[in-house]
Formats: sequence, structure tokens, C-alpha cells
Amino acid sequence: MAPASPPSDALSPRQLYVRRGILLGGLALSGLGAAHWFNIGGSIEGSALSVQDAHAAASAGTLTLIDIRRPDEWRTTGIGEGAVPLDMRDPAFEEKLLALVAGVQAPVALICARGVRSRHLASRLEGAGFTNIIDVPEGMFGSGAGPGWIAAGLPLIHA
Repeated sequence: MAPASPPSDALSPRQLYVRRGILLGGLALSGLGAAHWFNIGGSIEGSALSVQDAHAAASAGTLTLIDIRRPDEWRTTGIGEGAVPLDMRDPAFEEKLLALVAGVQAPVALICARGVRSRHLASRLEGAGFTNIIDVPEGMFGSGAGPGWIAAGLPLIHA
């Protein structure tokens, strides 16, 4: 009896390896995307503050804490006590920020949901000449840097 021939739609071993490679590569990339989204590698070092320190400094008036999230996010969770809501997507963001603080040397801390947007905006503002921008990498929901404002039980003002 002759061996059965494979069905015409069967994949060759090479095609199977290619498909598995694409699948594994896709899984790896989606894992990297999740790591970026949740700021898993976030840390509090250099010019970064924990949420507790950011709250204390904003309450003491030693820096201006800016919540750069969207208005729908502010409505959903509230705004951290002591923070000023200023949507980073606003085309006049830098001008509005300057109106809130005493010049480009003033200490400004940025907080978002998980520290990803605040990190990027900090770089953009430093490129625009701001010299004392501080990131709060935990954000409101937590990241690799810590549990975040909400989980830390810090006070919220509901918009």
C-alpha cells in the first residue's frame, strides 16, 4: 500500500515554522506594547517623584502639579488634590502652562494615567526650554514605579 499523500491544503514544515515565527513574534511585540502601556519599566529616579511626594510638594506650594490627562479621564477618576488639570492635547498647552507658573524655571510636576504620557511630555517641554520639569511615573493608576495615586489612597477632587 502506498503512503497517503498529504491533503492539498497541508502546510510544509517550512511554512509551519514561518507561521509559528510570525505568531511568536506577534506575541512578543504585543507583550512589549503592554509593557509600554502599563509603564512596567517605570521607576522613580532622577527628576521623578512618587505620588506621595508630588502630593506633599503640591500641597506645600513648592511645585505646580499638572494633571495632563483628558477631560473624560478627569471626570471618571477625579483629579488629584493639589493638581491643576491641563489637557496635554491642547494646542495652547505651553502658553497655558506658562500662565500658571512663574516662568520656564519654575518646578512643574506632570502626572497622567500610568506615567507614559508624562514622560513624553516632560521631554517635549524640556526641548521647549522648560528647565525644571518633574515626572510622576506612577501616574494615577500605577506602573512599574509604584501603585499610583488612587491605590495610594491620596485625596481626589471630583470634576
